[in-house]
Amino acid sequence: MSNSTTIERPAFGGIGSRTKGDKVIWAAVVLLAVVSLLVVYSSTGLLAYKMYKGNTEIYLFKQFAFIMVGVMIIYFAHQVNYTVYSQVARILFILSIPLLFYTLFFGVKLNEGSRWIRLPIINMTFQTSDLAKLALFMYLSRLLSKKQDVIKDFRTGFLPVITPVAIICLLIAPANLSTALLIGATSLMLLFIGRVSAKHLLLTVAVAAIPIALLIGAAMVRHKANGGTTEKPRTEGHSRLTIRMETWISRVETFVYGSKEDNSDNNYQTNQAKIAIAKGGILGLGPGNSQQRNFLPHPYSDFIYAIIIEEYGLVGGLFIVFIYLVFLLRSIRIFRRCPFAFGAFLALGLSFTLVIQALANMAVNVNLFPVTGVTLPLVSMGGSSFLFTCLAIGIILSVARNAETAEGNAMASANKEEVAHE
Repeated sequence: MSNSTTIERPAFGGIGSRTKGDKVIWAAVVLLAVVSLLVVYSSTGLLAYKMYKGNTEIYLFKQFAFIMVGVMIIYFAHQVNYTVYSQVARILFILSIPLLFYTLFFGVKLNEGSRWIRLPIINMTFQTSDLAKLALFMYLSRLLSKKQDVIKDFRTGFLPVITPVAIICLLIAPANLSTALLIGATSLMLLFIGRVSAKHLLLTVAVAAIPIALLIGAAMVRHKANGGTTEKPRTEGHSRLTIRMETWISRVETFVYGSKEDNSDNNYQTNQAKIAIAKGGILGLGPGNSQQRNFLPHPYSDFIYAIIIEEYGLVGGLFIVFIYLVFLLRSIRIFRRCPFAFGAFLALGLSFTLVIQALANMAVNVNLFPVTGVTLPLVSMGGSSFLFTCLAIGIILSVARNAETAEGNAMASANKEEVAHE
């Protein structure tokens, strides 16, 4: 596959005529945006009433504004020829490294983790891992497309593509282990599709499994030392890193043993999510009728999927899963149709990270995974993560748009040749 191509832009016209790319992905974005408005409005009613003296619509308007900005980001990003993203990938990747360092030591501290930096003037928090994740997959797609001839070699093929993954994951992990694990897993999937040697990938998985095994072992040892009871993370007299380690151990311990202690404070979030899901049943309580939104922590972000099931039932929950799977299938279709390696890897890598994040969020809500801080893409209440998700979708649509144009040009050329022969 070639790395780049020059594709002529269509003539300027109305927004409708210039909106290209995969129409099914556009439809998925619209559906998820509508769901987001409904569920965010429902889940933030009590919070808005307390924070804004009865103005329960404030978060609805904020979410609508985020969606409008997000749609504009998607539109303008998909208008850019995706080869431009190859040119800026290295710059963004290099820029993300000092930003992650700064966030780790000087970032805004929330829930014992430094994941954000506060932007001056607009006074908005910005999660640097979102930028780093996007930059990593752009840069990784660029490397994979350039190293296909030597990709099976350990020194010249594998090391150059695994090093950026290791750097980003190690910098994100101290403050946000779950995000680092998701990025690492998604990267390995992309490397596998990019023809990286299976034995090199298995070696990477084995190395990564060591700290995870130690974490699980620490949780088991502490649970046994505490007489078979779970306890909250210890924070007194500890540094940020040790506090985060205590939090990780506590979450693993709660996930493994929490079902035996349904009244444990550590299991509170999971219990409230279970209650919300149980109340939802098959068809749900109806839009705006959630009861657990008043008890469930972060019902508008981390646990928004539980609210969806409570209000729209199992049918609504499965519908959300269906939308994300359709999104993934359409992205795989783009990967197969794109004639150029960089665009193919870029579309697949970005779609993988969005869908895997969505599945991880839903798995936490239904108690299949330990509690993490990942949101439901395009559904959870807006923030920097919402906007970077929109940018990623815009890039995927840019690949689809240019692939369609190249396909159309090829068909037109073939038709001309047929006419000429006749």
